[in-house]
Amino acid sequence: MIDVTDASFQTDVIERSNTVPVVVDLWAPWCEPCKTLGPILEKVIAATGGKVELVKVDVDTNPQIAQSFQIQGIPAVYAIKDGEVADGFVGAKGESEITAFVDNLLPDAQEEIVQKLLDEGTESSLEEVLEAIPDHPEAIVLLAAIYVDNENSEEALDLLKRIPESQETRHIAARARTGSLPETQILEKLDELLPHVKADEDARTEFVDLLDVLGPKNVEVKNYRQKLSRALY
Repeated sequence: MIDVTDASFQTDVIERSNTVPVVVDLWAPWCEPCKTLGPILEKVIAATGGKVELVKVDVDTNPQIAQSFQIQGIPAVYAIKDGEVADGFVGAKGESEITAFVDNLLPDAQEEIVQKLLDEGTESSLEEVLEAIPDHPEAIVLLAAIYVDNENSEEALDLLKRIPESQETRHIAARARTGSLPETQILEKLDELLPHVKADEDARTEFVDLLDVLGPKNVEVKNYRQKLSRALY
């Protein structure tokens, strides 16, 4: 169970739900029924062994999430699968009702087979998943990464076109376009490109790709995005 914020909702809930069902528990510290429901949700979802995941959202400090669900009261619970609301309820419920709610989110036999192939994570197993489900997001991301590692960049880029853009897909696509460079060389390349980004669209595109290769957690990315902004405007 993790606490999700307005800033992390897209990654921790929407994108994560393409891999595993995510149950969103909307609550607040002053809500007494929330305090009863929360431990039941944690217990029942923990019993799935990772087949369903739980996140909690404090509606007082995360108004954007609360507004997106258009909640009328709390506790409010929503199940997200493949980026969409699959089920939900408002108000406290007992353990048997929560168990039935969570059981409906568990994978069926075909989904279990697909998950085993995803867990195997080989090129052949992922291609097998995509033969059955051509737009399976997780399989596409994993296979595209393998293609990039094997220097099959065009195949990777073509594959990524099947699904909406995300932080993960941008990172892999950027690697496919720029190649695998160590961080020191990427930073040197960014410095070389910076004087040209305003007038040269190709230089600007490569600059952004290299930032995506570094990823948002890299401490240098914020600094170079600021440099890019100053160079452009």
